[in-house]
Amino acid sequence: MFARRRPLLRAAVVGGGAYMAGKHMANKANDQAAYEASQDDRISQLEQQQQYQQGPPPDQYGQQQYAPQQQYAPPPQQAPPPAAPAGGSSVADQLQQIAGLHQQGVLSDDEFAAAKAKILGGG
Repeated sequence: MFARRRPLLRAAVVGGGAYMAGKHMANKANDQAAYEASQDDRISQLEQQQQYQQGPPPDQYGQQQYAPQQQYAPPPQQAPPPAAPAGGSSVADQLQQIAGLHQQGVLSDDEFAAAKAKILGGG
């Protein structure tokens, strides 16, 4: 009786092994396909970004279909001149004013020191 079960057991082991190998290969193929699809998406996004930056491709006659928009950088912000001593302002008010500008980042450390020296030297 034990001799009859051996071929069935062997068939079950071989079939189960083949099933697991096939399942592993299918999962591996699915993972590879998903990876390639994500790479394709990334490449197409980069191509779109480059095309947007370069403008549209020329038409069949080698001319641009429309002029690409020029990108203008905003003009650099200039720091306002340090507060000049006013007749009605006290030295403390002027120092508070330039300290506020320095905290806001409008005045650099060097500009703040120069304005403070001007206020203290002139008052």
